[in-house]
Amino acid sequence: MSNTVNLATISELFEESFEQPTPLYQNEYHAVYWLGTPENSAFRCNTYLITDGDEAIIVDPGGAEVFDFIRRRVEQIIEPAHVSAQILCHQDPDVAGSMVRWLDVNPEMKVITSTRTNILISHYGKDDYEFFNITEFATYTFSSGRSLRFIEAPFLHFPGAFATYDETSAYLLSGDIWAAIDMDWKLVISDFRSHEFKMNLFHLDYMAGNVAARGFIDRLKGIKVKAILPQHGSVIPEPFVEDAFRYLYNLRCGLDILYPDKKRK
Repeated sequence: MSNTVNLATISELFEESFEQPTPLYQNEYHAVYWLGTPENSAFRCNTYLITDGDEAIIVDPGGAEVFDFIRRRVEQIIEPAHVSAQILCHQDPDVAGSMVRWLDVNPEMKVITSTRTNILISHYGKDDYEFFNITEFATYTFSSGRSLRFIEAPFLHFPGAFATYDETSAYLLSGDIWAAIDMDWKLVISDFRSHEFKMNLFHLDYMAGNVAARGFIDRLKGIKVKAILPQHGSVIPEPFVEDAFRYLYNLRCGLDILYPDKKRK
């Protein structure tokens, strides 16, 4: 069975399925779910769950204050204690604040992150976990042989930031990259031009500069991306992926704005 989910219609169905995790990709063996959010704010956070057979990995599980909500959503898919790993794209509390609570659910759970992030997340109060180092191992392989690929994204916005590419769905779980701030929110965008302003509200302040943005886009060359799943804002479906790449490649942000007269000589 191929991808049975039509991203273009998800936003239309969203209100009806608010009490359920939303599958963004699904076949007989593999699925990517948006788990929902209890927030009604412009700065809402997205948590995703990737399942592969009997295995499951939670991506950017969120702050401690949303743990109970996210756990209930996971329970609608799989027993939470069977979640074998959590991916943390960086250490901020809106991404990783519930890390310790998930380790209480399953003490054997791997923490998949970068070296720089791993140094900082010990401040959440636990460091006796199995660390899967994406800085050393760029691929995580499920028992089935299907894989996740990790693509480092330094200074977007943290030095140890990275994105996760699910090779089965060809979805890029991008963390803060392509994040948006938006009260008039939809799960999946239908118009990229109006969405640019919402991404600007985040990127102009949070991202380091155009060198970092172009460097990350260069790392994506040759990778087929069918959807972008950011940690804030809305999913960007395949018709707008190239627009999103161009947006980031041409983005002037951060230091470009703060020090416009400082150019390399």
